[in-house]
Amino acid sequence: MILTIDTSYLTGLARRCLLMPVLCVSAAVAAQPGLKFDFGKGEAAPGYIHVKENDRYNDTLRYGFEFGSSVRYGYNGGNDPMRDGFVTSDQPFYFSVKLPEGNYDIKLLFGDKQKPTIATVKAECRRLMAEKIVAEKGKFVTQVITVHVKDSVIRPDGRVVRLKPREIQYLHWDDKLTLEFGNKAASLCAIEIIPNTKATTIFLAGNSTVVDQPEEPWAAWGQMAPAFFRPELAAIANYAESGETLKAFQREKRLEKIWSMAKPGDYLFIEFTHNDQKPGGNHLDPFTSYKDTLKSWIAQARGRGLKPVLVTSMHRRNFDSSGRVVNTLLEYPDAMRSAAKEEGVPLIDLNAMSKTLYEAWGPERSIKAFVHFPANTFPGQKQELKDNTHFSTYGAYELAKCVVLGIRKIPELAVLLKSGIPEFDPARPDAYEAFDLPASAFSGVVKPDGN
Repeated sequence: MILTIDTSYLTGLARRCLLMPVLCVSAAVAAQPGLKFDFGKGEAAPGYIHVKENDRYNDTLRYGFEFGSSVRYGYNGGNDPMRDGFVTSDQPFYFSVKLPEGNYDIKLLFGDKQKPTIATVKAECRRLMAEKIVAEKGKFVTQVITVHVKDSVIRPDGRVVRLKPREIQYLHWDDKLTLEFGNKAASLCAIEIIPNTKATTIFLAGNSTVVDQPEEPWAAWGQMAPAFFRPELAAIANYAESGETLKAFQREKRLEKIWSMAKPGDYLFIEFTHNDQKPGGNHLDPFTSYKDTLKSWIAQARGRGLKPVLVTSMHRRNFDSSGRVVNTLLEYPDAMRSAAKEEGVPLIDLNAMSKTLYEAWGPERSIKAFVHFPANTFPGQKQELKDNTHFSTYGAYELAKCVVLGIRKIPELAVLLKSGIPEFDPARPDAYEAFDLPASAFSGVVKPDGN
């Protein structure tokens, strides 16, 4: 079941992002290097803030539950305050904390003495952080995730990223961290938030096929990527946005925002094509202006000590009569391959892998990987959804696995991946029937920009 949540009150976020001071933090954050929250009916553990069942986020409290989260508190009993109580819900629930931008290690304690815990954790706009956290009845488990938090201000001069109207409501551009807890029994006992200034940050620059899509049923590979990386060592910073081109991304100061956040040794992944190829003011020709712009970004990144990685764009879902993928991206993937070779930059050939992946699915099975849903599948969805560019959560997850396959070929980057990730072959994709990622509470019917 997916809930529709009224987020209209978030329109004030743009003003708050513009006016937010550099260190707009709660008194609790300012008073200590880490921030700790304890949930449940028992007393709080020493040094922890006791979050009450009816604590709703506001700018005075600066932490609390949000977006109509219907939670209930449980009591485990015992003499360990941090494990004596927990919060849970039958639906996804959201907890937010006002924080300055940066990378944070989040330590999450789960457990219930009365029944098993099964939890999935997402951050900001449905960014997948931990797929399935399991604790047996009476057992407790600590899960660490590393989350990149940003706002729209470019420091230190105070300029701002030129956000689109629809972006103003996105949780990944506001002045706080939002965590989403879901699955069958997400029994959360405690949260500890610790700034992390040493993690390698992997910045993602791209369009709707990369962005943290804010609403079900749309998804992109960039928002699935964090689940594959080692917490504390790596943070995924997704700066992509729907409808973007190389020219627009730079003109709107999104690239400048990345430069303001990055440090030497970080990575910049670049994936554009779907919109750059279209006629109009943002059009770039593949082997001239498109390729030249890629080289310019590579030079700028290297000049700042960043390590650029080029990612060729995946195909659209378009098959010929024999079940072969039709190339609708023209010469752009070849132009990116050429730029990577000439500049000595690592290339993740997602374009080639997606062709193998789509043809393994075939015209019929591939529908499950894209946003194809009959009318009334989601609240307020009166018309059929039929989108051959944008992905379902299943499709986005499979494409993220392709990206991980490409990362494995870049040794210094591969060490940041989690150990034990199963091998993946695009010619043998995972079965849709075996895919199980709980839906978020946010859903919508408006198609992302770009096609």
